[in-house]
Amino acid sequence: MISQIDYQVTNMWNGFVATIPVIVIAIIVLLLTGIVAGSAVKITDKITGKAELRPSLRNLTETLVKLGIWLLGFTIAAIVIFPDLTPGSLFAGLGIGAVAIGFAFQDIFENFLAGVLIMLREKMRIGDVIECEGISGKVEHITLRETYIRAASGELTVVPNSILFKNPVEILTDVDQRCHTVVVGVSYDTDLDKAAEVIRKAVETVDAVDVAKGIDVFASEFNTSSIDFLVRWWAGSSPRDGHESRDKIVRAIKQALDNAGIEIPFPYVTHTFKHQVPLGNRPGTEA
Repeated sequence: MISQIDYQVTNMWNGFVATIPVIVIAIIVLLLTGIVAGSAVKITDKITGKAELRPSLRNLTETLVKLGIWLLGFTIAAIVIFPDLTPGSLFAGLGIGAVAIGFAFQDIFENFLAGVLIMLREKMRIGDVIECEGISGKVEHITLRETYIRAASGELTVVPNSILFKNPVEILTDVDQRCHTVVVGVSYDTDLDKAAEVIRKAVETVDAVDVAKGIDVFASEFNTSSIDFLVRWWAGSSPRDGHESRDKIVRAIKQALDNAGIEIPFPYVTHTFKHQVPLGNRPGTEA
């Protein structure tokens, strides 16, 4: 019994010693693969830089190049260690394994594929301000699995790519300018034509407004204490541009209406009593 165990251990040791050169060669292959992959990424970065590709597309190209080289390196290393393994049988095994892994890690592969498609499409670039499913902010980085979105208040949200791919995404900075709005109320005894002209001229004085694209002043609603005007103008598309232009326009309209003697009313409350209310020194007594 002891001799049989000794025989088996000796055979295992001899087999391990015999495979050491093969393992060393496989490790060398993997090291060379890493060196080649690093060099290929640098070369790809220079080529894509000259081609002036979008940052997300450059990232995708570099990732695919690195992935392809590492896949080739692992294939060569596996064939070195297992000489009977052919590329056909290896890829067949990888196919069966990929199906099993795909079911086990469905969400991961879904986000991976969504990341590839997001990087390939032209819209939603790094630096854009977006809104999606209650998440808003500037796109800082796009990877194959997730996208990093920085909120205006500084918080960073890591969003799985499948959410951005399967849901509507509002890109606020797709163009340099977009339309902004504000509501202005005037009292009911106001000459509406005069008020609209005063508001329009006030908006035109704001340097952040693109007057060439037009300024709209619409009487839009009979409100509780005022008639409301909807004012629309074109300015920078970023949230900060919108806040700055709105601030200047609200100040300009308020100043212009005050100078024109036009009231911006606050809510009025009128109390109506069905019976005469006694007015006296004490509540409930006659005057």
